[in-house]
Order: sequence, then structure tokens, then C-alpha cells
Amino acid sequence: MKIAVYPGSFDPVTFGHLDIIERGAKVFDKIIVAVLINSAKNPLFSVEERKQMLIEATKVFPQVEVDSFDGLLIDYVHKREANVILRGLRAISDFEYELQIASINRKLSEKVETLFLMTNNKHSFISSAMVKEVAKYGADVKDLVPHHVAEALSLKFTDQTR
Repeated sequence: MKIAVYPGSFDPVTFGHLDIIERGAKVFDKIIVAVLINSAKNPLFSVEERKQMLIEATKVFPQVEVDSFDGLLIDYVHKREANVILRGLRAISDFEYELQIASINRKLSEKVETLFLMTNNKHSFISSAMVKEVAKYGADVKDLVPHHVAEALSLKFTDQTR
């Protein structure tokens, strides 16, 4: 069974993320979308909120599971008995950073491969940070994220201005 882990902060999940998940689902028997618990970051959404948004967004893919983890990615990949780390690339600028991560993961475990998928060009400019920035000012993000995520962003920023 070919199992891939697709790690990220997913704060929030975007159509770019979903593009990678959809295309990865054609290649792997199972994809574990793993929300990173990173105490160094100050996310807009809690881990549970991000997981719920991902569960809703990926319910059309029966081979996708949503989970969360902390610690080293490679340890999580071994724990889940996966053999591939799935990563999305938006632009060449992503590659340098991703290459470093893939190289250290390869050094830590030669049993795990990293597979890069280029995001569809129509999503290549989307980042979670950009989505949060424009949503914060009330801009329409319905072309960038699923409807339920756009609603969650609107509620989050409405609550913060009170």
C-alpha cells in the first residue's frame, strides 16, 4: 500500500492545498493530511479548527485521512507507516526551502521519499498567509478557499474586531 503524508500548517486550507490533495489521491492508496502543531507559530485557527476545515474540504476523497502531529515529520511518517512525504510547490522560490527539508528528511531516513507536485497555475499565487491578509480586510476570498473556510475566516476576523 502506497501511503503519503502531506504535512503543513493549513492555516487555513486553500484551493492550492486541495489541488495537491486531489492530484495526490490519484497516485497514492492513502494520503494522510497532517496538520503540524508548531508552538513557534501563532496560527489564526486552532489545530482542531484546521482539522475540521480539512475534513470538510476532503470528504469527497475516501482515501484521505486528516490528522495532526508535533515533533519531527520523519518520526510521524514512520509512525504512520508511510513511505512518501507529499509536498506542493507554487513557484521556484518554494523549491530551495523544500529541497533543504527534503534533504534533511532523506538524511534522517533513506526509506522515505519526498514527492513534489507543482500546484496548478491557477492556484500558484495562493498562500494561507495571503488569504488571511486579504480576508482580514474584508475582501472576498471565495475563489481562494472553500466556502466553509471563507465563512470561518469571516467569523474569525469579525470576532477579532469586537
